Amino acid sequence: MEAKKEWYLEYEISRNRPGLLGDVSSILGMLNINILTINGVDTMRRGMLLLTDDDEKIEVLRNVVQKMDNITITRLRPPTMLDRLAVRHGRYIERDSEDKKTFRFVRDELGLLVDFMAEILKKEGHQLIGIRGMPRVGKTESMIAASVSANKRWTFISSTLLRQTVRSSLAIDELSTDHVYLIDGIVSTLRSTEKHYSLLREIMNFPAAKIIEHPDIFARESEYEMSDFHYIIELRHHPDEEITYELINNRGFDNFDMN
Repeated sequence: MEAKKEWYLEYEISRNRPGLLGDVSSILGMLNINILTINGVDTMRRGMLLLTDDDEKIEVLRNVVQKMDNITITRLRPPTMLDRLAVRHGRYIERDSEDKKTFRFVRDELGLLVDFMAEILKKEGHQLIGIRGMPRVGKTESMIAASVSANKRWTFISSTLLRQTVRSSLAIDELSTDHVYLIDGIVSTLRSTEKHYSLLREIMNFPAAKIIEHPDIFARESEYEMSDFHYIIELRHHPDEEITYELINNRGFDNFDMN
């Protein structure tokens, strides 16, 4: 007998007639495929996390559902992190069509954003996340909440949360792989000391997670590049808000309220 394995089924509904979900559930029951989680992931889409010990049953499921009226399979695969989040929160995370490592959120979706970042932070080793957004949109609170959710300790290397923080050294217990290092890309590149930058290099080479606010400025003003980031997160007050650093470019750091 094969080990039990999870699968993600998502289907699009062309006409949501009464009993449609019951029909799908009955097919799964007859195949002895367990439903772990179910949720709508769009207005006319439904997603399910399934569990079975026989991959052949998944192919039977695919063939049967393809014959059903009113629904079309859009995904049937081992679940990705994004699939799990879609079922948990009832919607897919918006992803840039050209830059696949860029993900977009609005402030009303902070719960989804925190869950997304926490899943990344649970991964072992070097994880580099950049987060873009205008002042007071929730970047720092999301970074801290995600660290807590991932059961990781968090340490500011640079920040303007309460007052400007520019660390030049760490205590012994602050350098460990269960830490998340939070870095303000503007402070670390435009207002740092040589000692701070030396610490920054050490942290960037350390096999632990890092989250950098304002990654564009960080890449522009340092030896690091945007290609070094594994994920870029954009957080806006509303979907049409423009993220701009015009105040920094025109008048300098002091005119950009980072709190």
